[in-house]
Amino acid sequence: METNWQEILFTFFGGLGIFLFSIKYMGDGLQKAAGDRLRAILDRFTTNPFMGVLVGIIVTILIQSSSGTTVIVVGLVSAGFMTLRQAIGVIMGANIGTTVTAFIIGLDVGEYALPIIALGTVLIFFFRKHSIQNVGQVVFGFGGLFYGLELMSDGMKPLRELPAFIDMTVNLSHLPILGVFVGTVFTLIVQSSSATVAILQGLYSEGVLNLGTSLPVLFGDNIGTTITAVLASLGASITARRAAAVHVLFNVLGSVVFLILLVPFTAYIEWISGLLNLEAKMQIAFAHGSFNVANTIIQFPLIGAWAYLVTKFIPGEERTIEFAPKHLDVHFVDTAPSIALGQAKEEIIRMGNYSVQGLQETYQYLLTKSKKNAETGYQLEQAINNLDQKITEYLVLISAESISSADSSRHTVLMETVRDIERIGDHFENILELVDYQEENKVKLTPEAMADLEEMFTLTIETVQKALDALDTSDHDVAREVAQQEDLIDKMERKFRKKHIMRVNEGACSAQAGIVFVDIVSNLERIGDHSVNIAEAILGNRA
Repeated sequence: METNWQEILFTFFGGLGIFLFSIKYMGDGLQKAAGDRLRAILDRFTTNPFMGVLVGIIVTILIQSSSGTTVIVVGLVSAGFMTLRQAIGVIMGANIGTTVTAFIIGLDVGEYALPIIALGTVLIFFFRKHSIQNVGQVVFGFGGLFYGLELMSDGMKPLRELPAFIDMTVNLSHLPILGVFVGTVFTLIVQSSSATVAILQGLYSEGVLNLGTSLPVLFGDNIGTTITAVLASLGASITARRAAAVHVLFNVLGSVVFLILLVPFTAYIEWISGLLNLEAKMQIAFAHGSFNVANTIIQFPLIGAWAYLVTKFIPGEERTIEFAPKHLDVHFVDTAPSIALGQAKEEIIRMGNYSVQGLQETYQYLLTKSKKNAETGYQLEQAINNLDQKITEYLVLISAESISSADSSRHTVLMETVRDIERIGDHFENILELVDYQEENKVKLTPEAMADLEEMFTLTIETVQKALDALDTSDHDVAREVAQQEDLIDKMERKFRKKHIMRVNEGACSAQAGIVFVDIVSNLERIGDHSVNIAEAILGNRA
């Protein structure tokens, strides 16, 4: 019987496409349904490596992607939200969490895939409530996942009759290392260990591969999934690159250990499959789960050693942006509110320094168009938002206490200052987005326009810094200098707008460039306003 290669390829790759789309769609729906608080969960509950493992399992189950979890972890480590030791625990947990997908696939509900898709569609299109639509997205993705698997399985059925695949199975049986290589490369290409494990489950259930041949491929799938974190860490902080390196080393060492123990591990899976009467797909799911749980147990005591090793392997130090507050001690709120206000002031000055750094990174991005400056600027803005929330909550706690009139005035100044600094962060983020727009649309600013922006940027950064100095020292003279410089910023903004109109009328400047220029000077002028707000609060009340 002649093999219809076109039908095999179309069915298999069509099914793979539906599977990959469905698992991402389901993960996105789960994230939305969970309230998109994943970063907060990771930040709050990864206090030690053991908690990190548990959180890694939970978050990966929620988003249905170990790669997704490790990418989030790399971002958090890069931003200073998480230490390397905490990150290693989460990465270990992510490897366990991803096995849940394989167990779901082991439940053979393929014949109900189309009705499940229909139910998901009804929930998405016939209900206005977002929470119901999110559930519909999860249901649709769940059905699509099984429909894609059914198509892949149909595409793989003829392969067990082909001499080429029979020879490959024999070769993989004699050379387990080759199976590891095949699993690694295929996962590198597909960028989803869930998908490659699902394909492996299909091949095994259709009899194309036997258990001894499938397990090395499974180990390779676990190595291949680390590439996503590696790619995410490129250009990120040193600590983020170290976290990605641990992910690679963790899975490679685990694969080596289990490759050495392949014969007893295969015997164990055969024994447990017979004992529990497991279907073929569930056998692979059980092997996947056993591998990752055992690997985590074996390597959990080595977390400190891994952290030390990658620190030596990837040397260097760098300043990280620490999102979490440093000075807000809740014990002072009810025992010594005046000291608590001092703590809040220290944290606000730290928040303000982030706003100055963010402005400097934004200025450099305007000049150099380096994405590194933009990424740092956006991270600083996120840090400012996080500190704004934490400081405001702390100040609200203080306001509930009985405080003196002088402390009440200080409290008012600090509350207003937090709001102004947060708005400065919003404005430099606006400028970052304007430079992004400039880059994406190849908008060119004239040398005269750039000179005007450089002059205004320099003065604005200096003004914000002086406002913070005035807050720190309660220096009224410095606060008055801020007010004077803010007048200069206002005059600059009016003067530069007029110059811009002349350039547009003369045809020296395009309309798009004009929009970018005017919006940047407008945001800088608003930053000046917030700086003078801080200064005026100091002049009215000593903080």
